[in-house]
Amino acid sequence: MSEETIHESKRSRTRQGLATYLRRIARALGRGDPVPVDEAGTVTVDAAGTGDVEVELEREDGTVHFEIEMEWPDEAAAIDEDAAASKATFELYADSADQFRWRLRHNNGNIIADGGEGYADKRDANSGIESVQRNAPGAHVVDVSRDEEAPDEGGSDATFELFRDSADEYRWRLRHDNGNVVADSGQGYASKQKAKQGLRSVKSNAPGAAVEETDE
Repeated sequence: MSEETIHESKRSRTRQGLATYLRRIARALGRGDPVPVDEAGTVTVDAAGTGDVEVELEREDGTVHFEIEMEWPDEAAAIDEDAAASKATFELYADSADQFRWRLRHNNGNIIADGGEGYADKRDANSGIESVQRNAPGAHVVDVSRDEEAPDEGGSDATFELFRDSADEYRWRLRHDNGNVVADSGQGYASKQKAKQGLRSVKSNAPGAAVEETDE
């Protein structure tokens, strides 16, 4: 019997992060939608009918393993390895002050997010991109002008904050739990709805977006 590994990943998550990830899977199963396998949702499995669930809890070499494995017949599970291909690209560049910056450009040419600051070290700019890719998809959205706060449960290690600037336009910023702003809208919007559309585009496109070095 042959075995093919289509996707495998491992990362550390908080207890809340684990709950968010499992809820995404549960929601998709409950709705009959394709189930996201990876964080970005670029790999999915659409399983119909009844499947088997195997749960195993064991202790080995000082580590506790809690494994949940779901199985379906091959003919009943459709796998899509390009389910959510990004429609945007991270552009990494050096500005006129030789600071490294990034912006997320949609395929339509619009810049939908940027880092908001320059970095002396290219590695720090890349770390900023990775933080957005990792945290944007599951981040809660709050309207700070209405004193909203992110729920304690779920979410990621960052929160999208909607606010109005001095020109009375709506903007968003993605603030990490450590207090740092890791991304912002880079522009103002005439309506809150437009600002929300902008951040939703970042949520869906940032995780799978390629990173390219380019001129300013």
